[in-house]
Amino acid sequence: MPLLTAADRGRLVGIDLARAVAVVGMMAVHVLPGDGPGSGAAGVLYSVAHGRASGLFAVLAGVSLGLATRRGGAERAAARTSVVVRGLLVALVGLLLIDVDSRVAVILPYYGVAFVVVLPFLWWPARRLAVLGVTWLALAPVLSSAVRRAAGLPAQFEEPTLAWLARPGDLLQTLALTGYYPVVGWAGYLVLGLAVSRVDLRASAGALRLLGAGAVLASAAWLASGLLLGPGGGLAALRPLTGGAGLDGVDFYGTVPTDSPWFLAVVTAHSGTPFDLLHTAGTALAVIGGACLLPGAVTRFLVPVAALGSMPLTVYTGHVLALAGTDEESTGLLGLHVVVALVAATLWRLVVGRGPLETAVGAVASAASAPLRRRADPAPADPPTLAP
Repeated sequence: MPLLTAADRGRLVGIDLARAVAVVGMMAVHVLPGDGPGSGAAGVLYSVAHGRASGLFAVLAGVSLGLATRRGGAERAAARTSVVVRGLLVALVGLLLIDVDSRVAVILPYYGVAFVVVLPFLWWPARRLAVLGVTWLALAPVLSSAVRRAAGLPAQFEEPTLAWLARPGDLLQTLALTGYYPVVGWAGYLVLGLAVSRVDLRASAGALRLLGAGAVLASAAWLASGLLLGPGGGLAALRPLTGGAGLDGVDFYGTVPTDSPWFLAVVTAHSGTPFDLLHTAGTALAVIGGACLLPGAVTRFLVPVAALGSMPLTVYTGHVLALAGTDEESTGLLGLHVVVALVAATLWRLVVGRGPLETAVGAVASAASAPLRRRADPAPADPPTLAP
């Protein structure tokens, strides 16, 4: 049996590899003990993945949307319907996962809602999307902080579950503004991902430009935050609010604290500040560019990794379910989850093809949009050769 099917050869392998990095990075954050004193290599891996893996996951969501909806014209209404249905189904899966109480701050409900938010921008050109994405990530946290301060909205530490559908106001407020991955800011990642989908990532020049732009953005955000907090006096101004413990004593839960505008200068993971979002967006661009630069002589040996990345929803869901009822944190547990995911994804890819949850969500979305697609183009269209 060949390692790569015809469908596989039509994929951007680098995108699948980047997805695998995102999913494994999120696994690491979920099961490693953290980056405290004496944490060693596990702490370093946790520190590198914390915030960056989920940002990469979100940017890649935008890339997938851009690849899946690149056909325009009369098919746009069908594409919009498909995106909305996909987003709602992904959000529903996320709410169900939170119900299993697996200790994970599940990203999927926010991720699904963000699909709907970026609908107006699906067919914008690359340059306009790039400008909008960076501007969104820079300004949305400032707007969110102002709104939450004016309305007296604290961070929401309770994860929304399926039962919250009976409380739509609370659910939307949490998903949009006060939850762990607030859509008001995180949708900017998807907009940036849409811009990436316009780049010819099969060409080394395009991937190299993406790698360079990401490195510059990530470094600039980190440096600017350091200058503001150090020479700019930010840490000194925040010291009375942190009990003298510095930023290590602040519990960031996806949103910027509203006690002081200086919190907006922080680059800490999941602080939800402009510098946090821009830094993690930059690292995401760099990872995607780097993965797409890998030569075929290397990627041919990474088939299991690419297989894992080709079904991120399935692997992520299985990982969250496997954590239900356990509080274990160890490198051994991470290794077990990664090995099982690699083996299962590779076998499924070779024997069946597309991941089971990806297939189910895609089938429902296609069925919902089929009437509009038939109305736009009565003749059957050839399937795209570049699968998202």
